[in-house]
Amino acid sequence: MPKTKPNTLETTFLVLALLRRIPRGRKVTAKELREALAAEGFERDERSIQRLLKSLSVEFGIDRDERSIPYGYEWKGPSAGFMLPALSKQESLMLMLAEQQLRPLLPPSVMQSMNGFFEQARANLAPHQNATLEKQWLQKVRVVSETQPLLPPQIAEGVLEQTSQALYNNQWLELDYTNAKEERKQHRVMPLGLAQQGPRIYLVCRFDGYNNERSMALHRVHSAKASTLTFERPDFDLARYDADGRFAIANGERIRLSFVIDKAPGKHLLESRLSEDQTHTETDACYRITATVVQTLLLDRWLLSFGGQIRDVQKTPVGA
Repeated sequence: MPKTKPNTLETTFLVLALLRRIPRGRKVTAKELREALAAEGFERDERSIQRLLKSLSVEFGIDRDERSIPYGYEWKGPSAGFMLPALSKQESLMLMLAEQQLRPLLPPSVMQSMNGFFEQARANLAPHQNATLEKQWLQKVRVVSETQPLLPPQIAEGVLEQTSQALYNNQWLELDYTNAKEERKQHRVMPLGLAQQGPRIYLVCRFDGYNNERSMALHRVHSAKASTLTFERPDFDLARYDADGRFAIANGERIRLSFVIDKAPGKHLLESRLSEDQTHTETDACYRITATVVQTLLLDRWLLSFGGQIRDVQKTPVGA
């Protein structure tokens, strides 16, 4: 019986997929790579992956750590890694701007997963690449924070990865969690969404046996494990959850807010309104602002931040 020729195109795709999964700054084993490839439909035994990695380590800048078994693989420090040559100068510029904005907000483990893209963008904007105007643009724009900048809290290793996996695959999630009252408990939850608020990342979920949603801070999770059991995703809208003020400590109650504010601090509210139905009246010294908003702790803190510049605050529940 004639020997079947190897599928060259499939082998090429396999090599590309393998190179994309070799990390920088940490090591990965052939077994871990085989499992990741299998999830994409590349069924190969571990020995085949090991042979391929041995060859790639010679041709590319891949460090093959043989000091212990199983061997570990990672991109060498000065190597370019697996680059994306199709990345244009404009796309590189957008990635560099995104990195500047995201780096102070996201945990190091999250940024590390994007390093390959950021490094390619930096290479494309290097002086020898004739990208002078694009590079200058990075010094011409900046996002300015309206609040006191805070460093992101540390998220335990593996928590974000397991949580993201469970969320993507609609899998139950086992958590070891300490709440704001310093109570440490084990929970089985149905992950429904992830949201970033300032430097913090929150998981929106339902506890097993309940049908209401709760938000859990990922930096308070000690460990997370995606279950093999799946669930049917309920009718849940993360955008609606946010619009109801649930990330601002609220129960979703909508109110008709009215207050008087001095003209100097109140001018920006005519430009950046509190709601679509906001109205205002004006005197020589102040504005009377009226808008429909969600009653939240964040709203109360915002009102208090103006001190004596805001007065005569009135809150009426919508429909009352």
